[in-house]
Amino acid sequence: MSKRNSAAAKTAARERLRIERERQAKRTKIKRQVIVACSVVGVLAAAGGIGYAVVQNNKPTYWEEAKDNPLVKPANTTGENGTTVVMGKSTAKKTLVMYEDPRCPVCAQFEQTVGATVKSDYDAGKYKVQFVGATFLDNSLTGEGSKNALSALGAALDVSPEAFLEYKTALYSAKWHPEESDDKFKDDSYLIKVADTVSALKGNAEFEKAVKDGTFDKWALEMSKTFDDSGVTGTPTLKMDGKALTAPGSENAPMTVADFNTALEGALKA
Repeated sequence: MSKRNSAAAKTAARERLRIERERQAKRTKIKRQVIVACSVVGVLAAAGGIGYAVVQNNKPTYWEEAKDNPLVKPANTTGENGTTVVMGKSTAKKTLVMYEDPRCPVCAQFEQTVGATVKSDYDAGKYKVQFVGATFLDNSLTGEGSKNALSALGAALDVSPEAFLEYKTALYSAKWHPEESDDKFKDDSYLIKVADTVSALKGNAEFEKAVKDGTFDKWALEMSKTFDDSGVTGTPTLKMDGKALTAPGSENAPMTVADFNTALEGALKA
């Protein structure tokens, strides 16, 4: 091979090596740009996701928004916000005030044990009954069943006092009252299913619409405020003439018929 051919071959080899190096450099640059672009997209996506989560977490809940709903007072109520619920014969001289939370298991126990006696006395005109609804268990247990059930009770009260009392009894019954940790009352369909056991509410289109539309949600919140402002700290609490009815030797509500009758007899005579 001549020197000329040898030199040309070396030159060609160097040129091919240069071209290959340039190609490799371009590929490396493009790869680096892709990695950077993907990283930026990932950061933006993460930031967007965090921003979305923050916005969602800071959005008011349904029940927080319900505070601004128009107030619809159920029929058969009195007071500025319709939170005075007193039922019974006009001839009854005294009023038994009952403080209850729909999710309260002890309230359910009281209703299942003493409820029939309370209803019998009420029907006989021994006293009127005033209902004060609470929803504090939604906070301590988390959930919304107390508020939702209280709103449904408002819809029942709008039908009649009798429908209200029968519905309250059904909600507290052994068959329908859930464990306190089970927030079943948050579901409108479950509340309507329970209402189907009450003759005045079964198939009642207006009642069902009020439950589904949350017609009395604002009222339920106002009623809950009434409880919070009462100074009562637990449920069930029973009062007559401002004094608590308690079981003998206890500060708790009477949980047997005998204890209830004893406490009531003393209150009626006072």
